[in-house]
Amino acid sequence: MSRKAREAASQEGAAITIKKYANRRLYNTASSSYITLEDLAGMVRENVEFQVLDAKTGDDITHSILTQIIMDEEANGGQQMLPVSFLRQLIGMYGNSMQAMMPSYLEASMANFRENQAKIREAFEKGISGGPLAAIHETNMAMMRAAADVFMPGIASSKPAAKKPSAPTESTAPTSDEIAALREQMAAMQKKLDDLSK
Repeated sequence: MSRKAREAASQEGAAITIKKYANRRLYNTASSSYITLEDLAGMVRENVEFQVLDAKTGDDITHSILTQIIMDEEANGGQQMLPVSFLRQLIGMYGNSMQAMMPSYLEASMANFRENQAKIREAFEKGISGGPLAAIHETNMAMMRAAADVFMPGIASSKPAAKKPSAPTESTAPTSDEIAALREQMAAMQKKLDDLSK
């Protein structure tokens, strides 16, 4: 995709429409040219918004195209990004009671990762296994526990705990005090990350 087409699309603020034809060819309507999955991957990396439509039916097939790009990257790339254990766990979530909340959790985790990307890179460069990485992991786990309590009360508390179990309550949903405490913990973790980056 040309720089001119990308600039025009970003100025208009609308997603570029990509049409996929029966012969598997992809047509970029902004640049009036045929493109490849590799070109689409480049657009993703450049934060160019696009939507892929089936040329015949008009159906939005962006999800399947992005999934195909990931499959190609994993198969052809020099280094695979998705560990087998993660793929097994992800597949295990399909049909699971947690499936409905996974998209939101994964989006929040990735957003948290991207926000702290520079600090994570710095930690790896310095060879630090704890510090900001541990804090980000704790934040992700806290978000997961809070989401599980809100969407499925009792699920998180039904797992064996290391601490002495408390007396049963009428409601297992988090109280406003617990939510406030969780927010304080997340703010403290963010402050640690900020201090480490200085």
